[in-house]
Amino acid sequence: MLTGELLARLQSLWQEGDQLDHATTLRHEKRLNITPDTGKLLYQLVRHQRGGDILEIGTSNGYSTLWMALALRDLPGRIVTLDVSPEKQVLAQQNLQAFAVQDRVQLECRDAGIRLAETPDNSLDLIFLDADRSRYCSYWPDIQRVLRPQGLLIMDNALSHQDECGDFVRLVLASEGYLAETYGIGKGQFVILKD
Repeated sequence: MLTGELLARLQSLWQEGDQLDHATTLRHEKRLNITPDTGKLLYQLVRHQRGGDILEIGTSNGYSTLWMALALRDLPGRIVTLDVSPEKQVLAQQNLQAFAVQDRVQLECRDAGIRLAETPDNSLDLIFLDADRSRYCSYWPDIQRVLRPQGLLIMDNALSHQDECGDFVRLVLASEGYLAETYGIGKGQFVILKD
């Protein structure tokens, strides 16, 4: 259960990241975290599907990872989260330890395309996509292969970065066997169900 104390800590961590993002012009120093309402959506979806195997592409400081890991605390499953920045992975590890959920998460500092190519067929219940948007279309064939039937993919920034996400959205909408819709939560969540 998400207690008031946990929600307050998550809100504080988000505010800290938001303030840092506004204070720096260096992209590699920014947190670029999801919004708290997006975190609540992720938490609800993980709880509703009763856990499962999750792949997160784009860890940053682990803010989105925290929401999903907290949802998994008493459920089966594990999160593998990918980022190419060793510095961000250190921050994520610290945040996961501060919330005592590090045992539910495997941090990997590696390329998402390579990791997806190595992932077994039909092995993932949920994928959260929040990274280099220019690569999403190249991920789609492997995403289709690794996502289990009734599995979900959630892509952040569908509304805030429509121009960068448009090709991926059109590719998914043209694919048979997937039901997808964009929701006005946070920066826009493109939610895909493998039907």
